[in-house]
Amino acid sequence: MLNVKLICVGRMREKYYIEAFAEYAKRLGAYCRFECQELAEQRLGDTPSEAEIAAALEKEGAEILRAVPGDAFLVALCVEGRSLPSEAMARLIAERASSGKPKLCFVVGGSFGLSPAVKARADLRLSMSAMTFPHHLARVMLAEQIYRGFKINEGSKYHK
Repeated sequence: MLNVKLICVGRMREKYYIEAFAEYAKRLGAYCRFECQELAEQRLGDTPSEAEIAAALEKEGAEILRAVPGDAFLVALCVEGRSLPSEAMARLIAERASSGKPKLCFVVGGSFGLSPAVKARADLRLSMSAMTFPHHLARVMLAEQIYRGFKINEGSKYHK
């Protein structure tokens, strides 16, 4: 069975995001071993300098890389990544499930994105859209797309 891990910077506080994410996490339990690990976001002032942002991203990046299973296929969500249709996400899930190392790990960064070290470690850089979304909403959207991928692979009518 495929192990799917989400590593997310920041804690969700909004009830509507928490409930939506919990619903997809529950659904995913039928298809994989699903885990979400939340990491603390570095606190910055209202107008942080580029150096402060870089230092915060470096600290967050080190925590993220410690949380990534060593043999996992790592997908980093970032604006400069590739966009994939849902069918391609389904293929990625199927490929990882049938590989000798069935671990798939996704990283959703905080307000300022991801460190260069995390992006360098990533096997795939994924962009959800050219639009900007709150990173907590991106987490819900990602969970839905992973679920959709499993449903596509089973031939379900969920994906139309």
